[in-house]
Amino acid sequence: MPIQHFILFDGTDRDHLLPLTATRAVADLRIGIVTIKEKWEHSLHATASILTQPYLQPKYPSPKTTHTIYINAHFLPNTQLVQQIIDLPENKALCNENGIIAVHTTQPISTLNELHTLAVPTETISTKITYLKYPWNIFTFNGQEIRNDIQLLGLKPNPEKLSATNTILGNEIYVEDSVQCECSILNSTNGPIYLGKHSEVMEGCTIRAPFALCEHASLKMQAKIYGDTTIGPHCKVGGEVSNSVLLAYSNKGHDGFLGNSVIGEWCNLGADTNNSNLKNNYGKVKAYNYPSKNYIDTQLQFCGLIMGDHAKAAINTQFNTGTVVGVFANVFSAGFPPKFVPDFSWSNDVFELDKAYEVAQRVMERRAIDLNQEEKNILQYIFENRTK
Repeated sequence: MPIQHFILFDGTDRDHLLPLTATRAVADLRIGIVTIKEKWEHSLHATASILTQPYLQPKYPSPKTTHTIYINAHFLPNTQLVQQIIDLPENKALCNENGIIAVHTTQPISTLNELHTLAVPTETISTKITYLKYPWNIFTFNGQEIRNDIQLLGLKPNPEKLSATNTILGNEIYVEDSVQCECSILNSTNGPIYLGKHSEVMEGCTIRAPFALCEHASLKMQAKIYGDTTIGPHCKVGGEVSNSVLLAYSNKGHDGFLGNSVIGEWCNLGADTNNSNLKNNYGKVKAYNYPSKNYIDTQLQFCGLIMGDHAKAAINTQFNTGTVVGVFANVFSAGFPPKFVPDFSWSNDVFELDKAYEVAQRVMERRAIDLNQEEKNILQYIFENRTK
């Protein structure tokens, strides 16, 4: 019986990726140029559905099928792994030290609990695979994934599409249609620079590879962008950015430093907002972990800011190393904010849900997007189950 469908599921480490996974399935995270779901679809040459948390599932309709291969979305595809998954026999699972990678089952499954408790023989593999467990893994592996996605998407360098007003170093520049880029410096001697459809690089920007500017995103004038950085779709970014990922629809429109960070969707960093990414003693950084409700060692010397969807920071906000800001948190205070800002925080108070809906609607309307009932239900669930 041929494989009918591929479904990407949230693994048991999903909560370690909070607050980024509070509002989305693991497969919907962006790393490199595209999302995890898009990576797997390109690798499998097939469409894939998503199996996620019950409160998120209405956002991701998934057919109930038989003869399906379920793939753990924490794992990123490579050629060898994809082939092993396609060749996986019926009613057998593939695993490694991080847990189940994929399950090929003839049984119809409709919930994560059914999948995680499914009893099938396992086959262990030692193939080297990139695994996302913590939010900081996203910026750590981002440069590698930009390179991988260039190959995955089958792109060919075409720096000749850029005008002569730009200074170009190296040849690994990939320019999609309708890109605007003038009077800027693009240095691709250390990897690829990708400019997505309808993206804009304003005058005076300096970019070092690897770098991805996704569709409809823009760099403000004289932005300084260091390598291993992704600016997601519809984001607007200025100032200085290093080894960071903005998922989509977020703004850092002014001067200020953002380094070794991951910013969710619909976030805004006020003018001259900065984050520290290195401790004064050069030691390893600790960051808040939702499952343990405590700070854990990231094992990283450089770790900046993790920010959930719809969070906002006032002008001149100064974030300490390893700060985690929850969904719909509104940060404004003198001095350094706490290293953990819970979901729906309004400084030292609570951002009431109705008010949050109003703000989200105003913000999203500017991009011609409505806050629908599905999204409201997700935000309500997060609000009712937030850390207090």
